[in-house]
Amino acid sequence: MSEHMKARCLRHISNQYSFMIDHQLTIVKASGKLRKGLSPMVGDWCELQKIGDEYVIQKVLPRSNQLIRPSMANIDQAIVVTSLFRPDFSETLLDRQLMLIAYENIEPIIIITKCDLVSNDDPVFEKVRAYEKAGYTVLKTGIGFPIQPILDQLKDKISVLTGQSGAGKSALINRLDSSFQLNTQETSKALNRGKHTTRHVELHQVGEGYLADTPGFSSLSFTHCDEHICAYLFKEFSPFVGKCRFRNCLHLNEPDCAIKEAVKQGEIADFRLTNYQEIIQMIKEGKTQ
Repeated sequence: MSEHMKARCLRHISNQYSFMIDHQLTIVKASGKLRKGLSPMVGDWCELQKIGDEYVIQKVLPRSNQLIRPSMANIDQAIVVTSLFRPDFSETLLDRQLMLIAYENIEPIIIITKCDLVSNDDPVFEKVRAYEKAGYTVLKTGIGFPIQPILDQLKDKISVLTGQSGAGKSALINRLDSSFQLNTQETSKALNRGKHTTRHVELHQVGEGYLADTPGFSSLSFTHCDEHICAYLFKEFSPFVGKCRFRNCLHLNEPDCAIKEAVKQGEIADFRLTNYQEIIQMIKEGKTQ
């Protein structure tokens, strides 16, 4: 007699899929009929069937979202790691990552590293506060800063980790879970080595959640984006949806634009509108940066 169950795919290496079954990471085969439909991704909830001593994937259940590179599904949040010092805070880079993440229907969480290396009255914190005011979850780290708020944010969620090079992602992961060793550069190389490489995507347990290190938002390519979808993806733009004179307003040079008026009134930081407009121009010009 066969047994059915639902489980989440945690690892995909080449053509092998691994699931947590009875607290054990177990390799599961894909049934022949799956080849005609959806291929499982890391993060997928799947219907498994136990036949003898083995489990077989019978069905991939509906997804809330998915990424193409790397292949992942049902992501709750993207942890965007950005530094205040060496490298200096780049709101341009951060805003491009936030836009790409929101475009994929994934909630962005901003983690600011090296906060201990910058004085509390540094003007950079005005920009950080602009993100908090906009409605983003912003967590600060550095020597002397508690790690528990970040662990709380990861709890019971599937998270992907991204951010600027040198911002301290590896150090952050090691603080979150000292037993967790992840060489981010090696992972990035493995995922970028081309079609002949062994595909490797994996969710690692960190605290009480699952985390994947991914270069998925680091290419900053907007070639696949529709500018009219992007027009309201920044969180603080949302209250002004439908309030511009033109229904398809892109908040560039159109008259009676509610977003531009909100900037004048101090409700939206001017640098956010500038960065948004640069993204729209990149989409229009078909640039990849």
